Amino acid sequence: MTSRNPDVLVLGGGVIGLASALALLEAGRSVTILEQGATGRGSSHGNCGTLTPSHATPLAMPGVIGEALAQMFRADAPFRVKPRLDPVLLRWFLRFAGFCNWRDFARITAIKAPLLSASRRLIEELVARTGMACEYRHDGTLYVFRDARAFEASQWLPRALAEVGVPIEALDGTRVEALEPALKPGVAGGYFNPDDARLRPDRYVAELARLVREAGGVVEEDTAVEGFERDGSRITHVRTSRGTWSGGEIVFALGAWSPLLARQLGVAIPVQPGKGYSITYARPDRCPRLPLVLKEVSVCVSSWDSGYRLGSTMEFAGYDRTLNRTRLDALRRGAALYLHEPEGPVEEEQWYGWRPMTPDDLPILGRVPGLDNLCLATGHGMLGVSMSAITAQLVREILTGATPSLDLAPFRATRFG
Repeated sequence: MTSRNPDVLVLGGGVIGLASALALLEAGRSVTILEQGATGRGSSHGNCGTLTPSHATPLAMPGVIGEALAQMFRADAPFRVKPRLDPVLLRWFLRFAGFCNWRDFARITAIKAPLLSASRRLIEELVARTGMACEYRHDGTLYVFRDARAFEASQWLPRALAEVGVPIEALDGTRVEALEPALKPGVAGGYFNPDDARLRPDRYVAELARLVREAGGVVEEDTAVEGFERDGSRITHVRTSRGTWSGGEIVFALGAWSPLLARQLGVAIPVQPGKGYSITYARPDRCPRLPLVLKEVSVCVSSWDSGYRLGSTMEFAGYDRTLNRTRLDALRRGAALYLHEPEGPVEEEQWYGWRPMTPDDLPILGRVPGLDNLCLATGHGMLGVSMSAITAQLVREILTGATPSLDLAPFRATRFG
């Protein structure tokens, strides 16, 4: 058997594709990954690398649509929809708006919490078992508020997380400042999330790629998927820029590119590219000890022994390849409001990436009706790294016929109608 006809063909070499490939290799399957660029250079590369059960609450919640509309014409708004006529985006937002109620908010939070908590534990176990050099630390995250009214208005958050068993501790401003000396005085309050962890995501995906290759997996880079051939209910071949491959099973881990290619198979995947940005620096002298979420400005701050990163923002601008300086400047300005030393001494990288956003903020996982050998693993939104290990476990269980460790019904592709 050659690498062009493995047991499993994984489309996409980001964190989800790599983690799934490793899990399948460990289950005894032969695996080839097809990646359109360089492995792990998409949204897996430049995010803040936090593993966050505390992010169990969905983006869709009451009030968020009004906030997005109010800020539509602000180029530096943390949550921005670029004004344009796009019927597909409009349909996505109508679906998204349908989930912006407290009943769906509670339901989705209850689904995401065990997914994120299980994945954080599995990543910790994987790092310990394999010795991955990815700067993993399990030391929590700290949410920080400078505005007393905003902190008071956030009381729904600890209640929502407590209801699903995610630990969170409310702190007054004095305790937040004592916990994190890198913060400027004037903090109103915050939340400490002890079950969260962090790693350096570019090193995590590089280590996953190393483990995949060491386990006998094949990674074909610069191999863009262009089309498919079918025989009834089976995908027989995948056409690429470097020839044709086939596989007994096909795993669709294409992130934000998923809907563009799935439509060739007659599969509708309601994913929109949500553009995020980050700036990576050498570590400043007064570097935060903990990962931070600066709440009013929606800026995430991560540090590792090897560097320091400002990131976040959400921009719905289609597949726009522009590195928007306005949004990068917003990260700097936001961090400067909170931190003594908001930037490192040397700027190492400016980055953007597209997150695969679903209307309900849940991933799309599982088999597709009418296509016997296709398994979807996409739509992880802002939490692909956080959800990588549990997604890999579920993909392995689906393809090996094992009983899934979590109920797959909330993640089925057909749930949107």
